[in-house]
Amino acid sequence: MDSIKQTNIKDIKLFRRGKVRDVYDLNENLLVISTDRISAFDYVMNQPIPDKGKILNKIAVFWFDHTKQIIPNHLITDDISKYPEICQRHSDVLQDRSMLVKKAKPFPIEFIVRGYIAGSGWKEYKKNGTITGIELPKGLQEFERLPEPIFTPSTKEENGHDMNISFKEMANIIGEKEANYLKDKSLELYNFAHSYLDAKGLILADTKFEFGIDNNGKIILIDEALTPDSSRFWDKKHYAVNVEQQNFDKQVLRDYLLSTNWDRNSTPPDLPDEIIDRTVAKYKEALSIILY
Repeated sequence: MDSIKQTNIKDIKLFRRGKVRDVYDLNENLLVISTDRISAFDYVMNQPIPDKGKILNKIAVFWFDHTKQIIPNHLITDDISKYPEICQRHSDVLQDRSMLVKKAKPFPIEFIVRGYIAGSGWKEYKKNGTITGIELPKGLQEFERLPEPIFTPSTKEENGHDMNISFKEMANIIGEKEANYLKDKSLELYNFAHSYLDAKGLILADTKFEFGIDNNGKIILIDEALTPDSSRFWDKKHYAVNVEQQNFDKQVLRDYLLSTNWDRNSTPPDLPDEIIDRTVAKYKEALSIILY
């Protein structure tokens, strides 16, 4: 396994450095590199997760290829031989962890779909009978499948915590027509992926998408989609309500952080080797199930 926490490609202009990805500007297009950084509770951890970037990149490319009939996306290619020449001299860094994508203006929203009641949604439901203000039937149990998937957008903050917002608040930010379209597309993507993964023995409990407007004015799916970083995957074979699920995502990391005295508003603690190794194993298993 190898590990890249941060790239430093001096002859290509850095466009932005996100929580997980380093993005470089190629004028017409962007070069997106999935590093091995990992984030939780809106903080990037001090240690990288070896090979995580390669796993995420492969899964994201798979879903971009398999969902383009629902909505077009920003992927041009992940074949380095088809990248601009300036990129090819950095093939040692880019191999298996990069993609060439279209430029797009992102919507400042995370488009979240929940099909099951878990995590922060369960905490809110126990208290108020709602998830992000959406009223749900009484008597639901933890990890239970919802009567139908619900759309629960949030703001996308570069620094600090994302904030849950209502559909109406989202429509005020991006426009009602766009809000309705992207809600429908988010639910369609979730339902497609849920059905696909169900046949593979995985439950897609919830996930988040990002969308943008490309240079031709078309709304497209961007960033990543349906990876262990952006989704909650459960083992269907061991699924039951009211018992802890077997996860194929970064829940191992979340659980560890919740077991510490970290206040989630300061520099996160270092990760023990065991947590890093278990997280790598979960990501690899998710890759194997989804693609093979």
